[in-house]
Order: sequence, then structure tokens, then C-alpha cells
Amino acid sequence: MKLKNWALLLALGLLLTVLVACGGGDEESTDSADSADSADTEGTSEESTEGENVLNFINGDTIPSMDPSMATDEYGFQFLGATMEGLYRLDENAEPVEGIATDHEVSEDGLTWTFTLREDAKWSNGDPVTAHDFVYAWQRAVHPDTGSEYGPYMMGGVIKNATAVNTGEVAVEELGVKAEDDYTLVVELENPTPYFESLTTFGTFLPLNQAFVEEQGDKFATSTDTLLFNGPYTLENWTSTASEWDLEKNENYWDAETVQVDRINHVVVKDPATSVQLYEAGDVDRADISSDLVDQYSTHQDYAVSPETAVFYLKFNQTRNEALANVNIRKAISMAYDKDGYVNEILNNGSIVANGLVPKDFAPMPETGEDFREVNGDLVVTDVEQAQEYWEKGLEELGTDTVELELLGGDTETAKVTDEYLANQLETNLPGLDITLKSVPFEQRLDLDTNMDYDIQTAGWGPDYLDPYTFLNLWITDGGNNKMGYSNPEYDALLEEAQTTLAQDNVARYENFLEAEKILFEDAAIAPIYQKARAQLISPKVQGVFMNPFGATYEYKWASVGSAE
Repeated sequence: MKLKNWALLLALGLLLTVLVACGGGDEESTDSADSADSADTEGTSEESTEGENVLNFINGDTIPSMDPSMATDEYGFQFLGATMEGLYRLDENAEPVEGIATDHEVSEDGLTWTFTLREDAKWSNGDPVTAHDFVYAWQRAVHPDTGSEYGPYMMGGVIKNATAVNTGEVAVEELGVKAEDDYTLVVELENPTPYFESLTTFGTFLPLNQAFVEEQGDKFATSTDTLLFNGPYTLENWTSTASEWDLEKNENYWDAETVQVDRINHVVVKDPATSVQLYEAGDVDRADISSDLVDQYSTHQDYAVSPETAVFYLKFNQTRNEALANVNIRKAISMAYDKDGYVNEILNNGSIVANGLVPKDFAPMPETGEDFREVNGDLVVTDVEQAQEYWEKGLEELGTDTVELELLGGDTETAKVTDEYLANQLETNLPGLDITLKSVPFEQRLDLDTNMDYDIQTAGWGPDYLDPYTFLNLWITDGGNNKMGYSNPEYDALLEEAQTTLAQDNVARYENFLEAEKILFEDAAIAPIYQKARAQLISPKVQGVFMNPFGATYEYKWASVGSAE
């Protein structure tokens, strides 16, 4: 997820693009802000009504979209996850548990999934949630007129005819999803998909009330009044530019008895120091800590570090700058910055160096249980001497002794520090390299990425489901998240085979994944930086909240309010 996509929401103020998912949040977009952005934030906790269970949280930026078909970033998926429910929901062990579906059956060939839906689920306007709502939402997500990025990405090659529908080759009615009756959903897959059950928990697969969406027209999902909810909470006081909003318990939710928190107030704060000040004042119940504050608060009783599965890297656009079309130039850049110094001195929050793409402690090998990252090892490490050899070779091939590149990043203070560090490292270690920094707001950066209007970009990806394919399929030729002109037929073939011929042979699939990841870094398609962790102050009041390995960052369904002591 943009990243999930999640382009770099730096773990200092934290979260993206990235992107993973996904795909996928933007680490830079949530880390800091000027004091003007953070004004009028005090007193949020004073709004609670006596007797209510209320929590107060910070969000790193505005919510770009609450349309399940159009959301691509961490913030959109976070609040979709809190206010909506798909077929299943992840529990604290990242296992799918009952959502709108109570059960399902899978055909022997793995291609037909039949879901039984509960009959007591309602939308916030009182309408029943039915199989038809899933059919409409999934068809809408891949319909070419919708312009969804994630619909074709998440459903293509998985749901039968999804790609053909999106390219206009067949009618949308040919998508492999049907309502057998109001409470029976039948899904036909393109190929057996081992991770499909977990995939159904992701935001792109949420249902939509067709009559309501069509009634709202272009205004759909632009404010609280133009949204319907079927999840644990409703989103109140929200517009697309809002800097404050609330999650309120949804009394129409089928499992409302489980939801113990009445309201969760949110306020946008981009500056880490301001976040901590609000925490210390008791105005918020959770605050991300930037690197300069970690040493000060690491012994605080509320201090916590949470490892995550998002990986951050440099994207090289091979289409806009001749230099980046040269593999030796890309290899030189990939090896020319000190990643250990970055995670230990700049981040200083428990993040670890990334020397590959698939994160550590994410994907166990099917037969042995060994960690995928350990098996494939370090594929690109810091080596200035080797980097300079590649650099000289690349310059010779280009017939020049200088290269000018633009580094695209976010406009938060944390993002700027990161990009300044990387630029300094690269200019120091690669003679003749001149880097211009371009710092822009989160949404503008997503647009520049989509339009491939950049040279190098700090970006990141969080997984959208529990399988290495969620990271590796980002770089398939002309893929919806590629956006950098990378293409390798061998890489494409390995992933295509893993999803088709080898779909029911997980051991062979993983062997293909290992080989594909090696090819990615032999080509220096991207340059890994780090795997994220999150340093925070969390009040003892916050109970039952856990972090998901993919999809919505936090799960609030089972949250409760404890004592602040």
C-alpha cells in the first residue's frame, strides 16, 4: 500500500505510498508540519461527554480519499478499515475472522469461492448489506470509467476477467463475481490464489451501496454526508480537507456489542515535537516520536517500539533522465549511501537496514519455515568503493563526467532531513553527481509518481496481503504501481508462472519469488533503504488496539479505554 502507495512516510513522525499495500503509505506525509498546521489542537480530549469511552489520536495528514475504489494510501485504508467491513476482518494474530461473511467453501480446483453472508448486517442508513453490494463494488473497482488504480492492481490476475474488464475487452458483467441470492456471493478466480482469503480483508474489496453511490454522483465519498458505513465506527465531521474528525461507534454495526469505544477523536499534526507536547499535556493518547526525541523518551514508561513490514527505497525513473536508464549508474547510487548511519542516527527508532525488498519476518518458506529474507540474504549493501567503480563505468558509457538528478520527496521536516542526508551521501561519494531536491505535499507527490514526472523518488510499500507477491508484483512491466519504466521479461515470466502454472505449488512459487527478487537487484531497479519500525508514546488508556501487518495500520474494533495511570 502506498504507500501503502506509500511513498516515504518517515518513521519519525510516521506514516506511506507507502506506497505497499499498501501499497503502500507515505512516510514523509505524516511526520512533521509547521506550527500553523498544528494550531488549535489543544483541548481535543476535553470534548468528551462524561461517561463516554473516548480516545484521542493524531493523524499525520488529511485523508486523501474515502472511496474504496480510489484509495491508495495508508490514511484512506486506515479509516476505511475502521468504518467499513468486507467479507472478513483481521484479528490480532493477522488471521481472517468473520466479517460480512460467516463462512465460505472452495471448489476442488481452487477457482470457485462461495461465501455465505450474514443477514443481520446493515448500512448506516438502515439498508441491509447484501451480496449485490459486493458485486457492484468489485465491478466498479475494475470498470475502466472509474479510473481506479487499486482495482485493476488488486483484482487483475485474481478475479476472473478483471483485467479484460479493465481494458474494455469484455463487459463489466463478465467479472467473476455473482450474487447467487441476497446472501450468497460466488467468486470465480482467474487462477488458484493461496492468499485470497486474506486479500478479501483489504479496502479495495469492501462493499458499496449502489443506490447511495449513484445518488451522490461526483460528490460520493467527499464528506461525512456523502458516505455510508457498515463497520464498527462511522466517520463524523469529515471533509476531504478536514484537519479534525471523529470516529463514532456505529450502532447499526452487526457486532456493535463488541465495540467498547464511543468515540475516537483525530487531529492532523505533522510536527513530531508538537505531537509529543500534546501527549505530555494529556491532549492525545498516542504520539509518534522522531529520532531527535527517542533518546529523551526511550526510558519513559509509555515508550514502545513496534516493528512493521513496510519497506522504503529509492525509485529510479528510467524514462525521464538518460543517466537512470544506465544500469551502472543505478547500481552506483544503490550502494553509495550509508544505511546503517541512516537508521541509527537519522531514524533512531528501531527501524532496520533493508538490503532486499521482501521484509524480514514477513514470509516463512512453505516447507522449512525459514524466513524469506534470511534465505535470499543481502542483495544490495553499502559499498562506496564498488559504487564508485560502477559510477565511473556508467559515466564512461554516457560519455560525460557529470550527472544532474532531481530527488522527489515530501515537504515535512522529517522528509526533508531524509532527502538532504541521501543527497549529501550520494554527492559526496559519487564525484560529478549534482542532486536537486524537490519537496512537495503528499497528494502532489502521488500525482507526480503517477505521471512519472520525477527522476529519483523516496518511496515505500506496505503489504496488501500475506504473500511475497504483494511486494514483487509492483515491478511487473507496465504494472499499475511500476511508474518508473522498469521492464525485465525474465522477471515478469517468473511472477506470471508463480501465479498461474505454479499457483497450487507453494514451494515452487516461493522459489520463483527468490529468483525474481535477485533479478530486481541485479537490474538495480530500486535501491532499498530500510524496514520500518515505529517509536511511540502510548497511554495506558489505549487497550485492545493492535497493528496489522497489511491493510489498515491499526485495528480499533476491539479497542477499549483503560485507566490513564
